[in-house]
Amino acid sequence: MGPRFHPLCHSATPRERPTLPEDKPVSQSFKTLDELDLSGKRVLLRADLNVPVADGKVTDATRIERLVPTIREIVKHDAKVILLSHFGRPKGKVDPEFSLEQVCAAIADATGHPVGFVATDWVDVSAAKQAIDEAPAGSVLVLENTRFHPGEEENDPELAKLMASLGDLYVNDAFSAAHRAHASTEGLAHLLPSAAGLAMQAELEALETGLGKPKKPVVAIVGGAKVSSKIDLLENLVTKVDGLVIGGGMANTFLFAMGYGVGKSLCEKDLADTARRILDKADKSGCAIILPVDAVVSWHFKANSPTRLYGVDSIDPDGMILDIGPQSIERINGAIDDAHTVVWNGPVGAFEMTPFDAGTVAIAKHVAKRTHDGHLVSVAGGGDTVGALAHADVKDKLTYVSTAGGAFLEWMEGKPLPGVQALKK
Repeated sequence: MGPRFHPLCHSATPRERPTLPEDKPVSQSFKTLDELDLSGKRVLLRADLNVPVADGKVTDATRIERLVPTIREIVKHDAKVILLSHFGRPKGKVDPEFSLEQVCAAIADATGHPVGFVATDWVDVSAAKQAIDEAPAGSVLVLENTRFHPGEEENDPELAKLMASLGDLYVNDAFSAAHRAHASTEGLAHLLPSAAGLAMQAELEALETGLGKPKKPVVAIVGGAKVSSKIDLLENLVTKVDGLVIGGGMANTFLFAMGYGVGKSLCEKDLADTARRILDKADKSGCAIILPVDAVVSWHFKANSPTRLYGVDSIDPDGMILDIGPQSIERINGAIDDAHTVVWNGPVGAFEMTPFDAGTVAIAKHVAKRTHDGHLVSVAGGGDTVGALAHADVKDKLTYVSTAGGAFLEWMEGKPLPGVQALKK
């Protein structure tokens, strides 16, 4: 059975690759798209099509938009684009709820190019192979969810070979899935001539500029609710950056560890020793730790509840710290003014609710202004961070904002990413 095609809805302008304000091009240790002979080839393009869908329609096409330059570059050479991706958690079984057919219209919309869908259970791919072979040059095809086969998440070499039989080249443009050693992200890269796509290349170059070979001084901003989810991150950063801003609920744990009362605030008191160890490591590494000096306190965890400003040495025993105060904002912005590079992961307050978004918004706007004025390279990423920057209306005003949650965090932790390692020269 041939591919089912989804015509374009309307053309959209793709987001361009960011231009990084760096003195020299970043030396590349990974293979890039321009090193492959694409002409007339069948190109297996690993994408991240795990996008939010409601009522059968994609509600946020950001990840799809970032694929557009790579898709257009491949098609330009009369090659066939064969998209591979996971979608949701079907647990290794065919499940129509998690079919990738429902994202095809959004891809056609973003690329301005018809997109075909090819069904497969990843056990017998003969029909998929026939559909690919019969598709004309320059076709864009989406294959069914790679997680419909249990071997995907197990990095099964036999499944990887089956996938490899469908193409001539392999291109990975899914940095957000690069921290997983799966058949379509790691195993497949060793079986065909392979390279990073343009979005993956831009991401790796941005990250290298952020922490790999940054222009110093470097300030990292780390926020979020819990220290427990970011211990590895903090341990790595204090050895690499000149200043580390700690905000959000996790700052309360550090304040508690230093002997301050935090009232009824979110606080992992059992991690006080861990916090003190990180503070000691930072001191030995010459990394300045920047914690809140004042806080916006409320007695109810809900939007627009009554608030009062306190110094961190006098928090109301019945109150909750939900945002940083103006002195803390001024202190953090001062550190940003002294920096040439800022790396950001996590909001510094409960930004989802007013007025507890004020601290995060103020810092985001300051980072954006310094970036715009040419004084700062700013790289940010990780789940809530993207949402916070969008809330502050600066998501497109930093040097680079990564949509890769887990992969971005593991990169900040200094861990090797299997999907990137497989593309090394």
